Amino acid sequence: MLTKEICEIRKVIKDWKKEELSIGYVPTMGFLHEGHESLIKRAVKENDKVVVSIFVNPTQFGPNEDYDSYPRDINKDLELCKNAGASIVFNPSPEEMYFDNNSTSIGVSSLTNVLCGLKRPGHFDGVCLVVSKFFNIITPDRAYFGQKDAQQVAVIKRMVRDLNMDIEIVPCPIIREEDGLAKSSRNTYLSQKERNAALILNRSLLKAKETLENGERKANIVKNIIKDSINSEQLAKIDYVELVDNNSLENIEFIDRDILVAIAVYIGKTRLIDNFTFSI
Repeated sequence: MLTKEICEIRKVIKDWKKEELSIGYVPTMGFLHEGHESLIKRAVKENDKVVVSIFVNPTQFGPNEDYDSYPRDINKDLELCKNAGASIVFNPSPEEMYFDNNSTSIGVSSLTNVLCGLKRPGHFDGVCLVVSKFFNIITPDRAYFGQKDAQQVAVIKRMVRDLNMDIEIVPCPIIREEDGLAKSSRNTYLSQKERNAALILNRSLLKAKETLENGERKANIVKNIIKDSINSEQLAKIDYVELVDNNSLENIEFIDRDILVAIAVYIGKTRLIDNFTFSI
């Protein structure tokens, strides 16, 4: 079932609530892949009904980013959602989601001035605004997010906590190709040569993970291992390599707590992100 109107999805949700059915929610920007499919399938297992939103959100793209060229294929997306067991797909237009004179903003400043937030000013304000709008429309019991966007997960968790939203945020593992590349809709931008070069992201993180497992606790040493590995690939250009506290996202010098190791790398013109967590 597909709906594009807020009033329609609210009517469906209202009927489900009357029956005391639990609701899982998977927010997406479409052009779905196996990573999204894994989120939907988990939501189906853990809830009576599952809503998938497909919405390329204009407020989280910068002026020189890829909003207009972001890949879209609604028919393919609907087929994947159906096969994964989604109850309904909500595919609103920008006009449905935003008023001309929208003047409300939501931000989590302490978590958005690092990593991708530092490189993409305003991005997470746009994410928080649209996710909070979807939460208000859908009122889910649980919402499912991929760990590949680790900073987004942290930001949404904090927003939900700070605004007393009664929603469980469920982070889900990164889904990878057989050769280790993290699944991403933006992988379609890559030429075959760039696709091969992109493997350097996961390889570099695996080297860092091995170094940490062998007992290294100085963040700079681990960062330099990652940087040296990425720089060995001619088509790769580092945007950032960071080791941060897994909860506060604050930079650390010595690894004495649970951390997030996060990287952003340009392969040609395509910006890719990847990460892993490490527990002491």
